[in-house]
Amino acid sequence: MTSTRETELRARAAQLDAAHAATDLRTRFLLPEGVVYLDGNSLGALPAGVPAAVEDAVRRQWGRDLIASWNSHGWWQAPERVGDRLAPLLGAAAGQVLVGESTTVRLHQALHAAARMRPAGDVLVVDPASFPTDLYVSAGVAEQVGWQVVECSPDELAGTLADLGSQGRSVAAVSMSHVDFRTGRLWDLPTITAQAHAAGALAVWDLCHSAGAVPVDLDAHDVDLAVGCGYKFLNGGPGAPAFLYVAHRHLAAFSNVLPGWHGHAEPFAMHAGYSPAPGVGRARIGTTPLLSLLALEAALAVFDGVDVRAVRARSLSLTAYLREAIETLVPGTRFASPALDEQRGSQVSVVHPHAYGVVQALIARGVIGDFRTPDVVRLGVAAPYLTHGQMLEAATALAQVLAQGEHLDPAYAERPTVT
Repeated sequence: MTSTRETELRARAAQLDAAHAATDLRTRFLLPEGVVYLDGNSLGALPAGVPAAVEDAVRRQWGRDLIASWNSHGWWQAPERVGDRLAPLLGAAAGQVLVGESTTVRLHQALHAAARMRPAGDVLVVDPASFPTDLYVSAGVAEQVGWQVVECSPDELAGTLADLGSQGRSVAAVSMSHVDFRTGRLWDLPTITAQAHAAGALAVWDLCHSAGAVPVDLDAHDVDLAVGCGYKFLNGGPGAPAFLYVAHRHLAAFSNVLPGWHGHAEPFAMHAGYSPAPGVGRARIGTTPLLSLLALEAALAVFDGVDVRAVRARSLSLTAYLREAIETLVPGTRFASPALDEQRGSQVSVVHPHAYGVVQALIARGVIGDFRTPDVVRLGVAAPYLTHGQMLEAATALAQVLAQGEHLDPAYAERPTVT
């Protein structure tokens, strides 16, 4: 790369950062010095308000007010309250989002509810490239309710549904991930949802890699059910609770496969028989880990006064610039992530035969991404706390790692169990 091109890249980074200054939310986070953090699509950074909120929950609410906090501090209402706070980021009206449990549990509930709402259906369509948990849950639920699982890529869904229809099969649900966790491919949620509905199926979405980063507009696109985690782009912390979305039109028919006393219409009456609570509260199970839930509630404050569409605009600029800088500094780079804005989530994925070593060498230089088997260097771009200047730092570090062979260090030859 010529020095002129280097100068141009630096100048463009500065210009782009100035243009997107309104969505630079770094002051709302506690970020470590000297680190370019590109793993927010796995674990979001720490929002500045979370430590104080957790300390208050521990010292004042739990420590001083003890069990009275279920009433005096609204612990009991927290799953629905936090759900309503999250709902605008998902394009959902209040009363349709519940927070608590894990994504695995929430998907299990959603698919079982879909089976009850489509009793004649005998097929579940899934994307084979989905996150493994989604596939495990899909297979497990299918075995329990008598579905056949049919796999197809989202861009092949229309043809697959037509073939199944010609065979006289009834599709109960189509379950897809909004963003491919390896490649960052953003799928067309409105079109896929409409295709599912045209086949008489329910549309069930996993929003783990889009919630908080990409406008989802669940209500506008008539999504039926959706799930997602709280610890990626929502920055809720390790193990943050997940969410479940149930469209208003389905709430009365939603059947909770895991009925617990928190989801009872009269939980403190201690009836022997189960009657579901009205509204989305019927999806509650048991006692939610309150410290994690309150941490997520505090984390969501980073989005106060910020439209998710503005976050998306910043993300598209950052990821496009990162890709450009990598292409310039490392000619011939293979990308797994799409070049087109409308097809790209909030990450840039690079393909390299020594991807694990590349990731570890980048981490040693203070650029934290992650590895996905077998050959993907995954660079997640959490737009609120990253800059175009940092994208150039990351691209420069990648070029230096490869030029100096740092990724071939024998220390990276054997991968640990957790990567």
